[in-house]
Amino acid sequence: MLRRQRFLPFLLFLTISASAQSRIDCDALKSRILGETVRYCVLLPPNYDSTPAKRYPVLYFLHGLGENEQTLFKTGGWNLIEDLRQQHKISDFLIVTPDAKASFYINSADGKVRYSDFFLQEFMPYIEGKYRIRRERNARAISGISMGGYGALRFAFADPGMFSAVSAQSPALMTESLQELNAALRAGTPLGRPLGPAFGNPINVQHWKDNDPFSLARKNKTALGGLAIYFNCGRDDDFGFETGAAALDRQLQEEHIKHEFHLYPGDHSPSYFGAHLGEVMEFHSKLFEGER
Repeated sequence: MLRRQRFLPFLLFLTISASAQSRIDCDALKSRILGETVRYCVLLPPNYDSTPAKRYPVLYFLHGLGENEQTLFKTGGWNLIEDLRQQHKISDFLIVTPDAKASFYINSADGKVRYSDFFLQEFMPYIEGKYRIRRERNARAISGISMGGYGALRFAFADPGMFSAVSAQSPALMTESLQELNAALRAGTPLGRPLGPAFGNPINVQHWKDNDPFSLARKNKTALGGLAIYFNCGRDDDFGFETGAAALDRQLQEEHIKHEFHLYPGDHSPSYFGAHLGEVMEFHSKLFEGER
């Protein structure tokens, strides 16, 4: 079988095997809202090209800080997903990975980087028009890792009617006070350094609350009842995100919002994410198939 670890950026078309002709289609979209070109990749399932009348569910997969649209596929994710398909553990759906730089997938506090507007108003309509994707809500889901986990939860909690399911691995959920986060920002710590461009320096309090997954879950708790929710985190997360994940678990329990949460051994690393990516994919596949 052809090795799948190698990944050539941009317009990549590779055959995995004679029986599973998955391919990764990478391209770029010139954004009017952002005023720049945004790269993206789409993992097309087996038989996508040979069944032109068929439409598929879609999973938007958001990368973490310091990563890009290719990270999922360059770090073993492609291998794992193909293995799951060949073992009939997941069904066929598209996986879409847009580049987001360090945006946290939100509109920045100063209004200069409107990534959320781009994603919702330009990117999703473009993707769902270019590829053969089912348009109904139950065929659309979102997931992410770290910063992308924050983004996925924030998108889904802000508009529960947009997606049928959301998942996150080690989401960047911060329970520190704004005073503590501002101190971390001033000190340039690994936790505080990335916050300024997205949330302001010092952090814009109202902007933080408007995008906070905890606040959004509380605000839209009734509508969240129709959203399938899964998240996990390592017990020894390098950024302490296990505290935020556990806090979200408690909040959802208190508000009687059905969800699935796992606190596993592990840290904030590719090996941790890879160890649990399979269950994320199976979670979404079962929902796409109407099994949950």
